[in-house]
Amino acid sequence: MNRTLIELHILQTVPPSNLNRDDTGSPKTAIYGGVRRARVSSQAWKRATRVAFDDHLDQSELGVRTRRVVELLGAEITSRAPDLEPRSLELATAVMTEIGIKVKPPKKDATNEAGYLVFFSKHQITALAQAAVAAAATDDVAKALREAKVKDLADRDHSVDIALFGRMVADQADLNVDAAVQVAHAISVHPVETEFDYFTAVDDHIGEDETGAAMIGTVEFNSSTLYRYATIDVDRLNDNLGDREATRRAVQAFVSSFVRSMPTGKQNTFANRTLPEAVVVLVRDSQPINLVGAFEHPIRESSTGGRVKRAADALRDEAREIQRAYNETPVTGWVTRLGSDTAALDDLGSNVSFADLVNQLAALVEARLGDQQ
Repeated sequence: MNRTLIELHILQTVPPSNLNRDDTGSPKTAIYGGVRRARVSSQAWKRATRVAFDDHLDQSELGVRTRRVVELLGAEITSRAPDLEPRSLELATAVMTEIGIKVKPPKKDATNEAGYLVFFSKHQITALAQAAVAAAATDDVAKALREAKVKDLADRDHSVDIALFGRMVADQADLNVDAAVQVAHAISVHPVETEFDYFTAVDDHIGEDETGAAMIGTVEFNSSTLYRYATIDVDRLNDNLGDREATRRAVQAFVSSFVRSMPTGKQNTFANRTLPEAVVVLVRDSQPINLVGAFEHPIRESSTGGRVKRAADALRDEAREIQRAYNETPVTGWVTRLGSDTAALDDLGSNVSFADLVNQLAALVEARLGDQQ
């Protein structure tokens, strides 16, 4: 059986910004190739991608990740049986107990919470609520929930985001879902130094004879050209979703959302949102390959080219060298890029608009999954 593995290689320049902060408020960084690079964590960009799914998928195809799962399920029970509102949280707790997810006793003015984030699809919440409503009409709720096999209900009809990013349930490992997507930490292709913006704020309601600022402070930032990478295991995604058409939509949604999204850290302060200078999508049938080695030697500007041009050249050369040395020839590839600085990347695939890239990729996914039937 031919595997289908999709790689996304992205070059994106970001102006002064603080996309992703550490515990001190500083922009995250990493040492790579012996120099400090700007870094945006994979978790930050996955969160931005999930938020962007709202623009591409119906809410019924998405899930909810929350510790307040008892409250969420209780609300769904109440919506289906308003007369059960006084018992809704009790029933929701009983469902979680039967599934094997421990919930903590409620704090003051709060509801029971799980000890960790729990990821359920909308369809799973609906099915669990229906089971709870039916169980409420019996003399033994726990027995009715057990007979309804609510644990099985919690492991069917996964949402697109669960199928893509996976699910870990600490108390019940058999409810875990292996992620179909891997996302690398984005790093700058060049060295960076953190800078400081010293700012003041003026009090509007003071007299002209009063001087000085009402507030002073600093904000840390950097600017960078980032290399971003992600890969999709289409076969695992199809196994998770169990539906070829849903898999095609999931690939379209992920590629569109991952490429166009951006973490929102300090966005109002820096207005730093950009779109990538280049997107390279490669499809392989062997294994996914991160091309970050292209930037182990940090990119530096020269009189003949800026960072983007030299990064594009390096990315093209790395891909060619891997193909030569390991005979790793992609099944196919596409390139969406801006301007002449990224022209070297046309060697890696067909130069198309981003909309055409997404549509042609989706058609390829559907065709390859069809060949497996």
